[in-house]
Amino acid sequence: MSAEAAGWPDGPLLTYYGDDFTGSTDAMEALTAAGVPTVLFLSMPDAAWLSRFPHARAIGLAGSSRGRSPEWMDRELPALFSGLARHGAPILHYKVCSTFDSSPEIGSIGRAIDIGVRVMKGRWSPMIVGAPRLKRYQAFGTLFAAVDGHGHRLDRHPTMSRHPVTPMREADLSRHLAEQTDRRIALIDFVALKGGAGPQRRAALQGDDVPVVLIDVLDEDTLIEAGRLIWEGRGEGVFTASSSGLQYALAAYWRSEGLLPEAHALPPLAPVPVVAAVSGSCSPVTTAQLARAREAGFLTERLDLARALPEATREGEIARVTARASDAIRDGLSPIVFSAEGPDDPAVTGFDALAARAGLSRSDAARRVGAALAEVMRRIIAGTAVRRVAVAGGDSSGDVMGALGVRALEVAAGLCPGAPLCRASADDPAYDGLEIVLKGGQMGDADFFPLLRAGAQMSGSGR
Repeated sequence: MSAEAAGWPDGPLLTYYGDDFTGSTDAMEALTAAGVPTVLFLSMPDAAWLSRFPHARAIGLAGSSRGRSPEWMDRELPALFSGLARHGAPILHYKVCSTFDSSPEIGSIGRAIDIGVRVMKGRWSPMIVGAPRLKRYQAFGTLFAAVDGHGHRLDRHPTMSRHPVTPMREADLSRHLAEQTDRRIALIDFVALKGGAGPQRRAALQGDDVPVVLIDVLDEDTLIEAGRLIWEGRGEGVFTASSSGLQYALAAYWRSEGLLPEAHALPPLAPVPVVAAVSGSCSPVTTAQLARAREAGFLTERLDLARALPEATREGEIARVTARASDAIRDGLSPIVFSAEGPDDPAVTGFDALAARAGLSRSDAARRVGAALAEVMRRIIAGTAVRRVAVAGGDSSGDVMGALGVRALEVAAGLCPGAPLCRASADDPAYDGLEIVLKGGQMGDADFFPLLRAGAQMSGSGR
């Protein structure tokens, strides 16, 4: 059944801004895997670049607001949201992490909502954060995540409760969000959804003040109903700050209505002789992945931050790790250059002291680490024949994509939920067609890097 024949509107169905690069590819994967062609741009596209993707029904823009201040958002987001709204899609999505990384000072989701609702005409701002495929669940407004088969409230999660920038201290999302906005916040819980009362609740909650309305998602039934509430309540256009749970919910509802096929799979991942990766993640999940890669014969080379941060020794350290990685590729080995192994690594616990010795603020030092990893990756690609690469860490992913001059990404194959293999489009032939994975810290099983090389799909967890 064609979308138009079944009632889909012409043109884009959804546009979105991702608050970091890994989350942006996560959202793209969710729609592509459901059968909705999606393209992710890395800067606002002009008409010429849009014309390269006439098949796209969803258009994304990768951003960096998760690590930015409210003042930055006030300066940058209005034009970006307005640019996306001009595509005419009925849903404008501010894509946030499914672990709701945010605070009043950094990555404020509340501030983004206050900016975004001015762009669309809707009388409510729905929010879906739960995403069962990524092992994220919301019940009575409280967010949970499963790790290694065990469920945790987000404020007791082994990683997110200790996040170095935005630790999760409150799993009740209404309370957490209320610290970031004065906007009215309401909830449609799973009892209402399962009892068929969702539409009535939605109608009662809408108003000229455009409230944020959290929608519980626990399972496939609530996922479908959440998607139904938003699609049928889109009106003249809604702004929503949500995780990729929004895409999963819309796809589930469209599928239930016959707008999408019951089964649609991403292409399988083919093997390659070598891969290369850089990692700026300090997540325990990435730590386990580095250890497994080492066991599988990967070269894992630490970027020495004591040398990479000071200007006097920076170039020498970048050249050293680049040479080690490039030599490994020529020897048929797959290299990973990393800056830390877990939250207890001295590079993490002693980061403030390292930054101070280099004469840098914490934020400037963090950006310098990202820029160093990006330059390492750029030199590896330029100097070797490697054509499949990966980046671990949301901020690092943005730095690497900026260094490579990639203009757009499309999903090329499945790997693990939330971290697909993407195909890059770029003006420079050196990067056009490059295969790349942008992996958030919580994504994937321990075998992530070996499977990226060997070619397989895994179940994994996502962020």
